[in-house]
Amino acid sequence: MGTIFVGGALSLTLAALAYPSMLGLSTVSSSSSRVIAQTQWGPLTEADRDFVVKVRAAGLWEYPVGQIGLQKGQSKGVLTASQHLIDGHAALDTTCRKIAPMLNIALPNVASPQQQGFVNQLNADTGKQFDSDFANILRITHGSIFNTVAKIRSTTKNTLVRALADQANDTVLDHITVMEKTGLVDFDQALFQQTTPPKLPSSDLTPPPPAAGQPEVVLTPPPNATSSPIALPTGG
Repeated sequence: MGTIFVGGALSLTLAALAYPSMLGLSTVSSSSSRVIAQTQWGPLTEADRDFVVKVRAAGLWEYPVGQIGLQKGQSKGVLTASQHLIDGHAALDTTCRKIAPMLNIALPNVASPQQQGFVNQLNADTGKQFDSDFANILRITHGSIFNTVAKIRSTTKNTLVRALADQANDTVLDHITVMEKTGLVDFDQALFQQTTPPKLPSSDLTPPPPAAGQPEVVLTPPPNATSSPIALPTGG
């Protein structure tokens, strides 16, 4: 399936890159259920806050990867999957940017070092190698967070976070599906990566906070967008 899964130093490097802990950030602390704010939409926990940040961080690398895929993809399946990345993450990003100020959550403007590593790897790829790495990296990363999105959805008491989790669940499942439809996914390797994550320092997994006064990065929906931000609840 290409160099991403071949032995040697490159394989070890990409194995580390290929397992984002929950959309690119390190796992929340053992006190993730601790309430950090009371809002009109329900209590906000550490896990809720981290989830909003993580959804935003995912878009900051997957949206540009979708743009790269439209330029470099060799197969119809990869081109279709690239369109879904752009479409889905533009809609998710709109929701994140709407609810973050309502919940007093600061959003990153730059992906984590680990996530930027994905982008750099795919930028360096060409031809069929690009298609293979694209499908496998994105299938592994989406598969890794699918259950966690469901956990947030089933445990949060905050209606805004619940709405975002609904949207994220649909988007992640859609992206898993289109990656599989490329016919390029090595399922044995993908499942291994998902269940045997390498240990990475938190500095690699955490996007930097936005600089003071820095304009907010906006992921613009494509002209033919089919995904839309979901309607948000107006009260608790």
